[in-house]
Amino acid sequence: MKIVVLADSRKNELLVNFCIAYKQILGRHELMSVSHNVRLLEQATGLRLNGIATDVTGAMNQIAARAEFNEIDAVIFLRDPGAGAYEGPNLLMRACDQNNIPYASNLASAELLVLAIDRGDLDWRELIH
Repeated sequence: MKIVVLADSRKNELLVNFCIAYKQILGRHELMSVSHNVRLLEQATGLRLNGIATDVTGAMNQIAARAEFNEIDAVIFLRDPGAGAYEGPNLLMRACDQNNIPYASNLASAELLVLAIDRGDLDWRELIH
């Protein structure tokens, strides 16, 4: 599965801890993140990730485009509800909704999503590729 892992800047530490906790599951999948998080996550976890554009808008546009073409299978984006609103996450959520791509925006839903992936609940997504 192709899983995107993202976080608003104030949630980066939470994303690192999440990836450490679920390293065994995440390590069996292709992971993507924005370039500045790739190095942080790789150093903290030893996981390998593919980098996406460094700026937030460019990254969100790239990920949304991949979602529109079913090139990703799941998105974990730990959002900061106190952060200012910007259009990127809305584009991504809309693309995920249109293509039945699971989207977790907080720690609880991210844990549910990763455990569902581990159980094989989303194996049907492989048929789309």
